[in-house]
Amino acid sequence: MMTQGAARRLRLKGLVVKETLQILRDPSSLLIAFVLPVLLLLLFGYGVSLDANHIRIALVVENPTPEAERFIASFANSSYFEVDVMRHRATAEEDLVAGRMDGVVVLRADFAARLGQWDMAPIQLLLDGTEANTARIVRGYAEGVWLAWARQEAMSRGLPIAIPVVAEPRIWFNPELRSRNFLVPGLIAINMTLIGTLLTSLVVAREWERGTMEALISTQTGLPELLAGKLIPYFVLGMTAMALSVAMAVFQFGVPIRGSLMVLFGASAIFLVGALAMGLLISTVTRNQFVAGQVAIVSGFLPAFMLSGFVFEIGSMPGWIQVLTHAVAARYFVSTLQTVFLAGDIWSVILPDLGAMTLIALVFLAATSVRTRKRLD
Repeated sequence: MMTQGAARRLRLKGLVVKETLQILRDPSSLLIAFVLPVLLLLLFGYGVSLDANHIRIALVVENPTPEAERFIASFANSSYFEVDVMRHRATAEEDLVAGRMDGVVVLRADFAARLGQWDMAPIQLLLDGTEANTARIVRGYAEGVWLAWARQEAMSRGLPIAIPVVAEPRIWFNPELRSRNFLVPGLIAINMTLIGTLLTSLVVAREWERGTMEALISTQTGLPELLAGKLIPYFVLGMTAMALSVAMAVFQFGVPIRGSLMVLFGASAIFLVGALAMGLLISTVTRNQFVAGQVAIVSGFLPAFMLSGFVFEIGSMPGWIQVLTHAVAARYFVSTLQTVFLAGDIWSVILPDLGAMTLIALVFLAATSVRTRKRLD
């Protein structure tokens, strides 16, 4: 006679096999799990960059001199700038207003004469304030080029240059200052959010529409077996997609991974359980594929994209928005991924993130159990 535990295991195995066959027969699940993350990684990995390169700068030289030529060469030799030398300030200002230039550097007619005074003000920098972030970057780079040139010019003349503070920056974890190194790990978190919520919300909602879910509920299958049978196949599918995303990050985009793979995939497993449980809850509440897809995007993808720190710095958000971000699991997953990829296994950062993701996953699992139990009564 079969024991109760053996019967549970047999029913769970049957559910897992049934869900696996359904996944293999359903192209949409495979598209969401494998094609979608690849497309998003390629799109964002190559299309989104916070690196400032090829900045269009107009250099207005009112009086050509050897000093002015050396200064122009310092800009032209920089990898950040594309320099267009002009003689008339009005033309450069028109280009700046029209958006054809990111900045204008004006070398006044007395540029060479004022160099001997070293009052640090023989040039003028004009920027377009409508693009505030670009303007700050251009200002910083232009000031850096000017300061480096002024030092070299002073040394060649044997003149002192008074600099009250000399900054020697040391960039940790991302010394190349490649924005892709922290954008790609964050994008993996966005991918996993979208995959987890869409996989279960759409597919299970389809079962509600077809009536197969009610047929499952009417059997002797218990609630834990039903939930596990639904989650396990999609969990395996999601972790496979995670492995594919990590491989693309390392080999396609050259993002270093300095932490352990065990920590990386352990954190991914916790996060994915929460995302799958959220999708299962959405499908249970909506029971309609179209509505489930819309709710999954609005409640899963958009908060993960906007409030996780993937692109927008959480510290610069309003206070009440910062409080709201604590309920977004992707915030902690982005932090964990960026830490593991760029810094290593920093437990003071990873452990609180794992605790928060575990709590959020348990909340969604509990909510799904309560909601599904009402249908089993």
